Amino acid sequence: MCEQVPGASAAPPRASSSEQVILFPDFEKLQKEIEKLRVSLSMLILERDELRFVICKNLESAYMLQLGGLEYDAYKLFCRLRRLYRKIEIIQAKQNRQEKVDLSEIEKALDDEFAAYQKRLEEQIEKMNEAMRRRECEALSEADAAELKSLYRQVVKELHPDLHPDASEAQVELFAHAAAAYQNGDLRAMRVIREAIGDPASQPDARQETMKQLVQDKNRLQGMIRDVQENIREIKTTYPYTLREILQNPDQVAKKKESLKEMIRMYTEQISACQAKIKEMQGVKPWGT
Repeated sequence: MCEQVPGASAAPPRASSSEQVILFPDFEKLQKEIEKLRVSLSMLILERDELRFVICKNLESAYMLQLGGLEYDAYKLFCRLRRLYRKIEIIQAKQNRQEKVDLSEIEKALDDEFAAYQKRLEEQIEKMNEAMRRRECEALSEADAAELKSLYRQVVKELHPDLHPDASEAQVELFAHAAAAYQNGDLRAMRVIREAIGDPASQPDARQETMKQLVQDKNRLQGMIRDVQENIREIKTTYPYTLREILQNPDQVAKKKESLKEMIRMYTEQISACQAKIKEMQGVKPWGT
């Protein structure tokens, strides 16, 4: 065994890969990457919310005001026709079994069977009412709309739960109020909420970030960015955003109106035929025979 030469320093042991010291520049670089991801996510959230709360709402309102009445009438007649078809089936089945035909009992059974159709009719009415309310609301000026969007972007950056998973219950509730204000075009409320947040730069950051935490944050933000991008894609490929193609083309609007009018005419004729059939089944001869 060789003896160590006096005065010579021993070579330090080589650290394992798990014990390697992380250099500060790498830590700083990761922090900058995370900040860019936060900005990207906040902008995507803003784009998604503008699609959901502004663009899609405006598209649906415009559609309901131009075509909603005809669409409601067509669907109402469709529901009535389906109910008459079903009524004929029930009467025919009872007659085949030589059972008593109680029309009040049949109507009650049909009320239960067609409850879902009635609910959809009520939802359609509410959409039309909402479109009317939206039209009556005072529209924001271009400058006010820009300010509302800018303030909401700041609130998203400071309060959105996806960007701040450790946010308090009060902060989450405040953000919910901000989202509602943005959706309703309430600039005054948005200004108050923005003031309530204060100046983020003056608030100390209590988090003691480690390299492991930063890596976790980066992965989490990247995953959320993918999710919001998918949300945006879904919004742009589904109702009501898909109404945009129709509304931007006057010829398509006119074509849709004619289609709905033809549908209404067809359903009306079929309803008359079904009503005559039911009278015939009850032994009531048509008038004039």
